[in-house]
Amino acid sequence: IAGESGVNFIHVAGPELLDRYVGESEKSVREVFERARQAAPAIVFFDEIDAIAANRDAMGSDSGVGERVVSQLLTELDRLVDNPNVVVLAATNRKDALDPALLRPGRLESHVLVPDPDVDARRAILGVHTREKPLADDVDLDELAAHMDGLSGADIQAVCREATMRAIEEVADAYEGAEANEHADEILVTQEHFDAALALVTPAEE
Repeated sequence: IAGESGVNFIHVAGPELLDRYVGESEKSVREVFERARQAAPAIVFFDEIDAIAANRDAMGSDSGVGERVVSQLLTELDRLVDNPNVVVLAATNRKDALDPALLRPGRLESHVLVPDPDVDARRAILGVHTREKPLADDVDLDELAAHMDGLSGADIQAVCREATMRAIEEVADAYEGAEANEHADEILVTQEHFDAALALVTPAEE
C-alpha cells in the first residue's frame, strides 16, 4: 500500500514493543507515532498487534504494563483523528483477543478478513518463493498449488524453504566438507523434495 501510494512506511512488530522495564513499552509506542508524524505522509503498520493491544478485561492482576501500553496506543490513535497524513494499519490472527476500545470508530474501525489463498493465489505465491530457485523439470507449480488447499502464504513459504534445504543437504551429503561448496551448481529442487516438505508442513493455526 505504501509503495502504491508513494508514502513512507513504518513497520512495527508488536512483540518487539514490549519491554520489561517500567515505562519503556509506552515510550516505544509514543516514539513510533512521533516518527510517523515526522515522516508524514506515512503508513504505520503494526504486525501481531494483539501482542500489545490485548483485551484489558482479560489480562488479569498482572496487567499493569499491558494496560498502560493499550492506553498509550489508544491515546496516540486519538491524536491522529484529524491528521490525514498518517494512516495506521494493523494485522492479527486473533481479532477476538483485541481490546474492544481499539476497534471503535476513529481508531481501527475498518476490518478486512484475509482468507487462506485460493488456488490462483497459491500459484502466485509459489512463483514468488521459487523465482530464484533451481527447479527440476518434474516440478509443476500449478499441480503443487492445487495440492496446497488450506495452506496460508506463510505455510507455502515454509514448504519452499524446506524443499530447498533438502536439495542443498542432498548435495552437501554427497561431498566431504568444503568440497560441497564447489558443487553448488548441482543443487536441484525436485518434486520429491516438495512432497517431503509438504508432509512436514502443517497448516498454521488461525
